[in-house]
Amino acid sequence: MDIAVVGAGPAGIMAALQASRGGAQVTLFDHNARIGRKLLVTGSGRCNLTNQAVSPSAYYGPSTAWMSRFLSEFTPTDLLRELDSLGAPAFATSDGWYYPLSESAQALTAILEEALARAGVRLRLSTHISAFSRVNGRFRLQIGPAGQRQEESFDALVAAAGGRAYPELGARGELFDSLARLGHTVRPLLPALGPIHASLGAFQALQGLRFDAQTAILEGGQPLAETQGNLIVTASGFNGPGVMNLSHWPHLRPGRRLTLRINFLGSRSADFDLRLAARAGSALSLQAFLWGWLPPKAAQVFLSVAGLNGSAALSALDELQAERLRQALTGAEFTISSGGTFRDSQVTVGGVPAEESAPQSCRSLRVPGLYLVGETLDVAGPCGGFNLHFAFGSGYLAGRDLAAPANLLDKERT
Repeated sequence: MDIAVVGAGPAGIMAALQASRGGAQVTLFDHNARIGRKLLVTGSGRCNLTNQAVSPSAYYGPSTAWMSRFLSEFTPTDLLRELDSLGAPAFATSDGWYYPLSESAQALTAILEEALARAGVRLRLSTHISAFSRVNGRFRLQIGPAGQRQEESFDALVAAAGGRAYPELGARGELFDSLARLGHTVRPLLPALGPIHASLGAFQALQGLRFDAQTAILEGGQPLAETQGNLIVTASGFNGPGVMNLSHWPHLRPGRRLTLRINFLGSRSADFDLRLAARAGSALSLQAFLWGWLPPKAAQVFLSVAGLNGSAALSALDELQAERLRQALTGAEFTISSGGTFRDSQVTVGGVPAEESAPQSCRSLRVPGLYLVGETLDVAGPCGGFNLHFAFGSGYLAGRDLAAPANLLDKERT
């Protein structure tokens, strides 16, 4: 049995490793000169592998039932066990984010490259797959640029070429046309996990500052989604996990008026409210009170937005003034102009609906012998290792299914 895996990212690598255990000849293609180009930049080079909070509700795209079955087949424990067996033990941070002990995506990629060599996987790097089709029960791959194309055929195909995020790392998303011709639905590809551009007004003065914030994206005053995490104020809006997890919504709602509501105090806001309510006996100035929560530059901006004098006594603040301050800190709203582009976003939403594949194997339900993994499927998670977990997991389940003796016997019978 000859298996082609197109795309040497985490999903494709894991699929090739697992499939090779069944004795098949596996060929792993990638148009880059080395494997794992996108893997090398994950977790700011530390490689955030997975997360203790992985759950069906964390993901956008698939139904809860589909994602529940998938995660029952491949848990964070399963990923950590598999990587450990390959020579890449991991550890968890206090907030449940997992990294290799080396804290090096480069080291992990090198380990995976050695594992592929030991498994006998044939690497075809710097090789461009421009399209594929299915003819007489085999997959025919078109290899090379126009005018120089050659064709090779395989018994099974794992589509792991990914979406369009990070085009500088070679992402193109060009094989979705082939999937559509084979009968799969392909939803529009949109950037996700990127910045959100918004009108900042007086908050422009916060540029460069970071906040552990609670953030919601609203349409018509109703929340579409909410998240919590670190955000940074930029010249054109916001970046960081606190908004990146929401950045696909402007693309999903083009032309709609969307608003970003930010609680700059995050989980500390309840304590802030209690202390503000007890201000009557305080000897602090208003600015000194805020310095307990914020750096001086930020404190001055929020005082200015609320129209308050920082040198005034905290105890003299009336209810209307207190509410203005609270609103500036915990309920500021910004009109969104756009989300990020593929160039400044980390993943792609869109692609083939997950429900067109089997959650326990990522085997296509429409095309025999085809497997859909990683960003080929319309599955996207938040920052924190969720997307890498799905990439590794979908590749693992596809490769495991291909390596099953029943699959080899079925192929021999046909």
